[in-house]
Amino acid sequence: MSEVEGTCDARFETVREALVASLDDKDVGASVAVYLGDELVVDLWGGYFDEARTRPWESDTITCVFSTTKTMAALTTLILADRGVIDLDAPVAKYWPEFGALGKDKILVRHVLGHTAGLPTWDKPVRTEQLYDWSLMTRLLAEQAPSAPPGEVGAYHAVTQGFLLGEIVRRATSRTLATYFAEEVAGPLGADFQLTVPPGDDHRVSPVIPAPTRAPEIVAAGPGNPPIPAETANTEAWRRADIPSAGGFGNARSVAAVQSVLANGGEARGVRLLSKAGCERVLEEQFFGEDEVFGRRMRYGMGYSVQGQTCSWGGWGGSLVLVDLEARLTVAYVMNQMLEESALGDGRGLGMVFAAYEGAY
Repeated sequence: MSEVEGTCDARFETVREALVASLDDKDVGASVAVYLGDELVVDLWGGYFDEARTRPWESDTITCVFSTTKTMAALTTLILADRGVIDLDAPVAKYWPEFGALGKDKILVRHVLGHTAGLPTWDKPVRTEQLYDWSLMTRLLAEQAPSAPPGEVGAYHAVTQGFLLGEIVRRATSRTLATYFAEEVAGPLGADFQLTVPPGDDHRVSPVIPAPTRAPEIVAAGPGNPPIPAETANTEAWRRADIPSAGGFGNARSVAAVQSVLANGGEARGVRLLSKAGCERVLEEQFFGEDEVFGRRMRYGMGYSVQGQTCSWGGWGGSLVLVDLEARLTVAYVMNQMLEESALGDGRGLGMVFAAYEGAY
C-alpha cells in the first residue's frame, strides 16, 4: 500500500483512501487538496517525482497541468470584469482593435470564454516552437476569419483561448496575463501556481509521463495545429513560455487555493479578489450542445464546464479542479502520469471528487 503525506481532516479519510488506491493502481506521483469553505481540509501527496521512481513527490513538487491552466486564465478575466477593467459583453476589438478584421468585430469576450468565438485553432499551419512567440500567435488570430458566427457553435479552443484572453488582458491592463495573475491573484493568495516557471524552480518540476497513446477524443478531432507531444511540457522552452491555455504549473494545493475564491464569494484567506456576484458570473451558460472538437455534448459557462452551481475543468492527462459554489467545496487533483482516456478527465480525479463529497456531507 502506497504511503501518502500531508494533512487530512478525519471527515475526509475517504479522500486519503482514494489517493492511496490511485497510487497503488495507475498513478506514479500525485496530490489532492480539498477546501471546505475557507478551510484546507485535505492536503495530501504521495508517490514519485519521476517515472523511474527514484525521487519522492514532495510537498512543493509542481508539474504541468495542461488545460487545468484555463481555469486560472478564466478566473483572472472574471476578476478584471468584476473590477470594471474588462466588459465580458464587449467586443474583443474594443480592447484589441486589429482583432475586429474579417468579421470578428462581433466576437465578444464571453464568446472566447465559452469556446464559441469560432477560432478553435489557427487556420495556417503552426509549428510547436512558434507557440513561444506571443506576438506571432496573436497576430495570426487577428488576421484570421472565424469558422462560425460568434456565439453559435461550440468548438473547444484548446490552445487559442489562452492567447485570446491573454491579449485582451494585456491590452486592458498593460500587463501580460501571467504577470497579472502572479501579482494580483496567486501572490496575494500565497498560491504556488505559475503560468511561467522561473529557472530557480526547475528543480522541483516533476516531468509529465506521457500516456501510452493519445486520448481517443483528441485523435477523433484530427491532428493538432500545432501538434503538441506531451513531452513538450518537459522542456525548458515550455516552462518559460506564456501559454495560458495549457502551460501552467502547480500542484493540487495551489490549484485549489486559487479556485477556492469562487467557492467563498470572492474572498479567500482574508483576501478579496472579486464580489459574490462576480463569482456567480462563472455559471452563466454560454453554450450547451455538441462540441465540434470533442464530438460530445458540453455545457460551457464563463471559462469552465458548468452544471447547476458547480463549475469545473481538467487538463489533458487527468488533472482536475471542481468548485461547488453552493456547497462551498473546492477539489483539485494533480498528477504526473497521464492516461490515454483522459482528454476530459478520468476516473482518478473523479474518484477524488466523489470522496470529497462524502466527507462534505
